[in-house]
Amino acid sequence: MATVRLKFRPCGRYGREGMLIYQITHERRTRVISSGYRVMAEEWDDSRGTVRASPRSGRASTVMAIREYVRSDMERLGRIDRRMARASLSYTVEDVVDEYDRLTRQCGLFCFMEELIERMRSNGRMRTSETYRSALNSFHQFLRQRPAVGGGGGGDGPLERDDIRLDALSAEIVEDYEGWLRHRGVAPNTVSFYLRILQATYNKAVDCDLTENRRPFRCVYTGIDKTVKRALPLAMMSSIKGLDLSRDSRADFARDMFLMSFYLRGMSFVDMAYLRKSDLREGYVVYRRRKTGQTLSIAWTREMQALLDKYPPNDSEYLLPIIRHTVQDARKAYQNMSYNVNRNLKRVGLMAGVKMPLTMYVARHSWASAARTKGVPLPVISAGMGHDSEKTTRIYLASLETMVVDKANLRIIRSL
Repeated sequence: MATVRLKFRPCGRYGREGMLIYQITHERRTRVISSGYRVMAEEWDDSRGTVRASPRSGRASTVMAIREYVRSDMERLGRIDRRMARASLSYTVEDVVDEYDRLTRQCGLFCFMEELIERMRSNGRMRTSETYRSALNSFHQFLRQRPAVGGGGGGDGPLERDDIRLDALSAEIVEDYEGWLRHRGVAPNTVSFYLRILQATYNKAVDCDLTENRRPFRCVYTGIDKTVKRALPLAMMSSIKGLDLSRDSRADFARDMFLMSFYLRGMSFVDMAYLRKSDLREGYVVYRRRKTGQTLSIAWTREMQALLDKYPPNDSEYLLPIIRHTVQDARKAYQNMSYNVNRNLKRVGLMAGVKMPLTMYVARHSWASAARTKGVPLPVISAGMGHDSEKTTRIYLASLETMVVDKANLRIIRSL
């Protein structure tokens, strides 16, 4: 078995920081690796072989961070040595150093997340890749505001500036990130959402044997809190429908898409965008939810057709005037339209006297609320919305006829 020690190499110039190095000895051969971290001579405790922080120096947080990163490096060297000892009868100190260098280059959290995101994109999981990208950008912004502590280990430069090694991701860092998000006013479920994505990434890295599971997420909340659903009463929906927006084409279009979502039993905007002309046949729209993969069928009503007739036919394969041209990048067209529609819906909401920000998300929950107000049974509502609960949707969709849902939907539409 190899022995690993932390050593301090002082700088030749007085008052300058010295370098921390790792000394690895195996079978009477010794190799030295630069850690990339520097501390002052008075911050080195030679008797204990570690760094120490002086509260009066003003560098306490930086020195403590260095000590944590150094500990992670030495743990990694120890894991490499133990793994090689189990797998091989003979290995050299050079083998340990080479494996350490390889893992140091590969073990950045962001680098690993980028690989996952690219794999998701190539597999067609665009929405999932976007959520991972959002979480990565958020955590990256947080790390940039933490104290810089020097190099990233293995002589590869300041990794922590732009990345963080997987085995350096500690419970303290994760807790600090949670607190940073909450201090910025991020909603609790969004905080939990980002943490769940980071935890899933970390667990995948553990499965790939890129790091040992140190359970860095053990002290943060990764559950889902119940939220107040954003639903409008039918009277307010009628007010929105009755607005005269003839002089504001953008607000008019946003209002029409909001109503179309409501008419289509709270269909999500992404599902609306990707409805194809071929999905409308024999008086029904039949589509597959992009979120859950469930197939739903909705009776096409005259109210839906009236909204569609307001706009010239698409020259694309899509039914609604969201992705309008064949030559467009469909994904980008949907994203741009989603942003514009939700931005203009806020203006529509102000005109109608809505107290909360009006978004396409509100239409879905308004339909559910209206259905319940009209006395529609909860199983019918669940089936009508394509609810993805494992315990409810599979049971309800197996036992309910589409006709029951369509009759309920028609009653709601005619109430406006």
